[in-house]
Amino acid sequence: MKIDFDGVQAFVAIAELGGFNKAARELHITQTALTRRLQKLEAYLGLRLLDRTTRRVELTAVGRDFLPQARAIVQDMTAAVERLKDMSQHARGNVTLACIPSMSAHLLPAVMRSYAQSHPDNRVRLLDGDSNEVRAAVLNGLAELGIAVLGEKHPELQETVLFSDPLAFICREPHPLQERKSVTWADMRGAELIGVSSATATRVFMDYQLAKRGIRLHGNYEVQHHATAINLVAAGVGSAILPSSTFREGDRPGLRKIALTDPPVRRKVVLLRLKRSSLSPAAQAFHDLLKATPLQP
Repeated sequence: MKIDFDGVQAFVAIAELGGFNKAARELHITQTALTRRLQKLEAYLGLRLLDRTTRRVELTAVGRDFLPQARAIVQDMTAAVERLKDMSQHARGNVTLACIPSMSAHLLPAVMRSYAQSHPDNRVRLLDGDSNEVRAAVLNGLAELGIAVLGEKHPELQETVLFSDPLAFICREPHPLQERKSVTWADMRGAELIGVSSATATRVFMDYQLAKRGIRLHGNYEVQHHATAINLVAAGVGSAILPSSTFREGDRPGLRKIALTDPPVRRKVVLLRLKRSSLSPAAQAFHDLLKATPLQP
């Protein structure tokens, strides 16, 4: 069933304002157009809602019974449209973002603070997961946006590179390499390394890049998350090779972050969205802010 909203709106305006002239001015249409809307509605219903004479307009019995319901329809629709208009103009609403955990250490909170300042009424829901889980969340509609490590292209995903994230050596003082401004991969061969799971996108990327250069490292320990590796380094268990964005110098007393060179290896962090879907105004605002914010570890 197709609801003739224009006709219902015309009927309510005529009934409330008491005439066609006032109702036409209220709706910013001609009296002829207003009459046609009402006639179309009455023809569809097969009922007269108004009795019209040259001097006055009166509701029929059916019209009096229908008016409260018609008024509610118009009010609800008007309120709904105004809410959508407000969402569009002020980017109001909620955003769900799927994100790799390493982004939540330092870089993402700064963006979220800026977003909260410009959109204080919006709610941001964060889904933590590895790069594969982030891609799945965006593809399945669980999140409008995703932040992941660059991987195999998917035909339904649009990927925008946000920044390049170099791998760095994290150690605890005292350490033989702590005074170095940079270290080489060859220096890592004798280090007691805490490795991140081989299932993570960063580890896959790192192993691939090193294998191309004939470099192979063996870690004594393996963990699932970057934060766990940092905790073990802080506890003196060993050292770690991690994305630079996961650790900021000064975060933990006694820990050092040293650049890795020969060769420098960088992972690319990308912003994901579905190609076929438009973003909500709130998500579009977050998307634009992410792209405009310089994100560097």
